[in-house]
Amino acid sequence: MLELRPSCEHCNKALPPDATDARICSFECTFCAACVDAVLAGVCPNCGGGFAPRPVRPATNWKGANFLGKYPASTTVKHRPVDPAAHAAFAAPIRDIAPERR
Repeated sequence: MLELRPSCEHCNKALPPDATDARICSFECTFCAACVDAVLAGVCPNCGGGFAPRPVRPATNWKGANFLGKYPASTTVKHRPVDPAAHAAFAAPIRDIAPERR
């Protein structure tokens, strides 16, 4: 079950469960689309993987109680701003490799 973390790890922008600009890596590191594009160059600073849009959990109980009311989003903030220079050095050798090949 995805945590649906509440904010961008870099800029701390709120990313509510229905945010369409939330991006996650395979470890659920969570960033806003603006930071993924402008700061991270598509490379997760924690694992080196790529990002995908975070799915939106249904707010309505359409079937089987699989909805936000039964499985709420996390409220634990993980605010870990990225040092842009350090990240650029980390990402430089791998950013041109497709995420599925890293």
